[in-house]
Amino acid sequence: MYEKLTNKLKAGFDPGRQAIEEVLACFSPALTGRNQLLLSPGEVCKNYYFIETGALRVFTINKEGIENSRFFAFEGNFCTALPSFINQEPAMEYLQSIEKSRLFSISRSSFFEMVEKHRFFSGIYLNILETGFINAQKRIYGFQGFDAIEKVRWVIKSQPELLLRVSNKMAASYLGISPSTLSRMKAKL
Repeated sequence: MYEKLTNKLKAGFDPGRQAIEEVLACFSPALTGRNQLLLSPGEVCKNYYFIETGALRVFTINKEGIENSRFFAFEGNFCTALPSFINQEPAMEYLQSIEKSRLFSISRSSFFEMVEKHRFFSGIYLNILETGFINAQKRIYGFQGFDAIEKVRWVIKSQPELLLRVSNKMAASYLGISPSTLSRMKAKL
């Protein structure tokens, strides 16, 4: 039941069985439906999620009602609305399960207790932060000066699962182009 999560916790570490079991005991299974909201703007994020199966998305909606997808996470990865989770301030974004998903949830208090107690879990947290920062920087700097076809090529190269798993509308909002432009660019490739 916890196989993918256990493998993720062990990746690059040899924490020992007791430490792994202590961390696993902090996670609770959760099943979500397609397009189910886990967090809305104004709520304080209290959980970190590991995705056993399915997909999550972090996004905002502007004054005109236009969605802007900021992040997608798939099987074998962690996801949350990180600024709200860390600072315990109201979220400015949505966290949504975009597919039926099997998640493992850990509360904020348990998460940081495990970060303090277990060096390997602290390493996982550091890896989550570093990877998120690097991916955000690549996306920000990569998109400056990219035309639509270059954006689509970039996402195919760096996140190939994204175009296969999410709707054109969601993918287009992530790339900063219209869904029709995304369709045309995909047809060209």
